Amino acid sequence: MLRMLMRGAGYLLLLAFAALALIQFWFLVHVGYWINNNPESTAFMRARLEILQETNPKAKLRQQWVPYNRISNHLKRAVVSAEDAKFMSHSGFDWDGIQKAFEKNMREGEIVAGGSTITQQLAKNLFFSGERTWWRKGQEAVIAVMLETLMSKRRILEIYLNVIEWGEGIFGAEAAARFHYGGSAATLSPEQAARLAAVVPSPRRYGPASDTAYLQRRTQTILARMNGAAIP
Repeated sequence: MLRMLMRGAGYLLLLAFAALALIQFWFLVHVGYWINNNPESTAFMRARLEILQETNPKAKLRQQWVPYNRISNHLKRAVVSAEDAKFMSHSGFDWDGIQKAFEKNMREGEIVAGGSTITQQLAKNLFFSGERTWWRKGQEAVIAVMLETLMSKRRILEIYLNVIEWGEGIFGAEAAARFHYGGSAATLSPEQAARLAAVVPSPRRYGPASDTAYLQRRTQTILARMNGAAIP
């Protein structure tokens, strides 16, 4: 009887590993496809659209893909300096940031900080709707390794800038530039780029007319750091 139970447990464990391997392969195939093909949407974008359509069934997202060379270098530097200053030197993880976030989460008793790099944020946006769980953070880390292994830093940043949220229903640098400034992502000035980078953590809180003291301070801080930001 004991032998049968052990054998059954072994089969279940083997099936669990096989299922986990298939899941990772599914993620890997998608990452590999996006090396040369642009994502049409992301899990986070689809989740936001569902929420918008609960109150307006005709709601649509505003997003227009633009290649890397048609995004202002000012915006690239602003976002890197604001979101992930070590982007060009790490392999997907900022260990100092992760340690600080872990300590804060332990103090709070829940996940309130992520310490995420641009690569990890991209993994989250591509595959997850936004919920914070330890399981999701672990899977996000695995996907970040896939992204860093298969993609160049330039491609990671290109996709990131084209899919992150910049307002209610506003996704990507081109839609953000047109929504906030009425121009293209290629023509953003340093000041405009810094302000767009400042709203990334809370994109639905700040519209084109927003001008809070916090936003002013954050924009000036990013402006001061931009020139030192390394970009691919």
